[in-house]
Amino acid sequence: MTRWHLWVDATPRPGWQNMAIDQTLLDLAVGQGLAFLRLYRWEPFCLSFGRHEPARQRYGRDRVAALGLDTVRRPTGGRAVWHARELTYAVAAPGVFGTLPEAYHRIHLALVEAVRGLGAAASLAPPPARTPRPEDGACFASPVGGEVLVAGRKVIGSAQLRQGDALLQHGAMLLQDDQRLVHDLAGTLGSGPAEAPLSELLGRTVDFEEAAAAVIQATRAWCPIWREVEPGEILRQAAGHEEHYRSEAWTWDR
Repeated sequence: MTRWHLWVDATPRPGWQNMAIDQTLLDLAVGQGLAFLRLYRWEPFCLSFGRHEPARQRYGRDRVAALGLDTVRRPTGGRAVWHARELTYAVAAPGVFGTLPEAYHRIHLALVEAVRGLGAAASLAPPPARTPRPEDGACFASPVGGEVLVAGRKVIGSAQLRQGDALLQHGAMLLQDDQRLVHDLAGTLGSGPAEAPLSELLGRTVDFEEAAAAVIQATRAWCPIWREVEPGEILRQAAGHEEHYRSEAWTWDR
């Protein structure tokens, strides 16, 4: 039986540390068969790039530096995300969800229920006419199929990585901020953003604590009883990945 662990991380962390922790959770899923749900925030707010995304060409290192933005490159795929007032989730687990598409679908089904629990009529995006590529721009610029939508606008976007038989999937639930910054940097704003924060859609403030409670409730289908995480050992192991995720050479690799 898979041992599921829950970590509602009370400490907002910089991008490099968040990615080092998520990488460590994946390592533990691979090496020890453990499974995790981590819910967390970012401080300072951060622009993250997908593993294979051409960030230098798309967003411009000098432009990003001039704005004083914190940046990190994720271990997962996908496209750029501006992490501000949101809830970020990470699921790291051995092969309990099936293939990557099956995992994406199952995890997002639970997140649909979480968003519905917050009062929004959420659904999954239908498959697109073609699969977006890393060079297409921001993660939230258009649905790629299976993301969580409310009133046709994207409220959760996710990215994945498989390591051995284990999976890391993490993503952003927009609470009070949108992705306008990423659209502006990439020149993809067009007639209006394809996403919206839940607070805007619901006409009330949805904070991290309320959203976390809704996600935990919705994911009890995977595990009725969660084991609490002891973060000390995870943080110690994550320190071994921090230099990599702090590296400008990695962040601006392409």
